[in-house]
Amino acid sequence: MKLDNIKRIGIILRPSTPELKEMFFDTKRVFESRGIEVIIDNISGAMIDVMGQPFESLCKNSDILVTIGGDGTLISAVRRSYDYQIPVMGIHAGKLGFLADFDCNELEAFVDKLIAGEYRIDERAMIQATIITKEGEERVVAFNDIVLTRPSISKMIRLETYVDGRSFNTYYGDGVVISTPTGSTAYNLSAGGPVLFPMTKVFALTPICPHSLTQRPVVLPGHFEIEIKTPDASALVIIDGQDLVEISDSDTVHIRLASGAARLIHRKEFNYFEVLKEKLGWGE
Repeated sequence: MKLDNIKRIGIILRPSTPELKEMFFDTKRVFESRGIEVIIDNISGAMIDVMGQPFESLCKNSDILVTIGGDGTLISAVRRSYDYQIPVMGIHAGKLGFLADFDCNELEAFVDKLIAGEYRIDERAMIQATIITKEGEERVVAFNDIVLTRPSISKMIRLETYVDGRSFNTYYGDGVVISTPTGSTAYNLSAGGPVLFPMTKVFALTPICPHSLTQRPVVLPGHFEIEIKTPDASALVIIDGQDLVEISDSDTVHIRLASGAARLIHRKEFNYFEVLKEKLGWGE
């Protein structure tokens, strides 16, 4: 999948990092020297004293989004721009990320390839949660994971889980991670979950410090829907480690793969397994 013509890009910077000002202007120079207009969101712009646009306007007026920061910056941009289904590329402002894999020094060469159509757009599954409470429904989307966990460290939580309306499991422990394939190398991996190839349409349920050693991670096909209840107490729903919703014992959370996808721009030669090997130190 390719874009017909890239005329304008929108840039988002990692928050609270005004030292990214120089990287922003370097990036702006590279794109503008190829006739591509550069705009910035107003929060990033205010941080570096540059006029910006509200994020929604940025998405409507840009052909692609470019994040400068790390994986967290890219994840936030993907989640916030989900309704616009706009492709995103990430420039890392430090160590190589799983998602923000472009180095500022190689940007000039890649922009020429971008204009020539020598790139690819990977579509990665996202998950959608509908949180149903007495007050109504709230829909959220996650790129990495949705975590249900206990609000207090003093006791375990009990999570009743249903798959497509049928009772599946009851988890006792610190909680459960529902992870996309992209998020499988994040909290899911730390909790003992499996690494999933990022372009697959599945998700993983991984218990966090379960009370029973028989509880194990499960990988489910993407067409299933999970329903989770906390019949004994309240719980925290954490979305990509960035947003938090508290639910009570009478609330339910319905989780499934989202109908839309995250669209990430990569080099043609980008190899997920090489990044995985480097980041996890495999083979050393």
